[in-house]
Amino acid sequence: MIRSLLSKRSAPTEAFTPVAPDRPVLVVGDLHGRADLLRRFLRRAPDFPIVCVGDYVDRGDQSAEVLRILNARPDVTCISGNHEDMMLKFIQKPEENGARWLRYGGLQTLASFGVSDLSEASRGGALSKARDSLVAAMGQDLLSWLTHLPTRWQSGNVAVVHAGADPEVPLVEQSKSVLHWGHPNFEKKTRNDGVWVVHGHTIVSEGQVGPGRIAIDTGAYATGKLTVALIGKNAVHFEHV
Repeated sequence: MIRSLLSKRSAPTEAFTPVAPDRPVLVVGDLHGRADLLRRFLRRAPDFPIVCVGDYVDRGDQSAEVLRILNARPDVTCISGNHEDMMLKFIQKPEENGARWLRYGGLQTLASFGVSDLSEASRGGALSKARDSLVAAMGQDLLSWLTHLPTRWQSGNVAVVHAGADPEVPLVEQSKSVLHWGHPNFEKKTRNDGVWVVHGHTIVSEGQVGPGRIAIDTGAYATGKLTVALIGKNAVHFEHV
C-alpha cells in the first residue's frame, strides 16, 4: 500500500524549513468509526512508527471497534481529537454535555457499544442512563486509555496534532482546546520555529502540503478514503487506504 519513500513523493514547499523527522513516520488521518479501513491499513503498513491524528469515534458505525483495535496496539501512537474530548465530557457530565455530543455523531458511537433508544432530542435522565451503559460496555481499561491520550506527538521538526495550532505559540505551550479545535490563524500565518504541523480535523479532498502544514483528513467516514502520510527527510508522500 505504501510505496517507496523515494517514489511519487510530494516535495514540501521550499520556502519553509525542510521537513525532517528523526526517522520516517506514517501519520493516519481521521478514522471516525471506519474499523474496516483501519484494519486494511494495519495489515499492509510497513515497519515505520505509526501516529493517528485523533477522531476515532462518531459518525461512522464502528467506533467501538476502532477504539478496541487501537487500544490493543501499543506500537501505534494515538493523539486525542475533539470527538474523543466530547465523548469524555459526556461521560463526565452527561446531562450537561450530552446534547452537543449526540449532534456531532455520538449516537453512532453509543450504538456501536450497544447503547440505543436515544435520539438527538434525548435529555436528562436518559443521558445519564446512557452514560452508565456506555462506561460499562467500554470497561475500565479502554476508558483509562482514552482518558490519557496525548494531545501532540513530535519527532524532529514534525509535530502531529489533531486540528492545528496557534502559529505564534510554541507547540509545548498550546492549549488543549486549540489542539483539538484549531486556531483562526493556523492557515493564515506561517510558523517561525521551523516546526511542521501534521493535522486532521478539516476535511480536504486530497492530502495537502503547505508552508509548515500537512493536512490529511479526507473524510473517511463519508468518502471511504482514509489518507496516510509517509513523512521522511524532506519528503511527504500520501497514500489512500
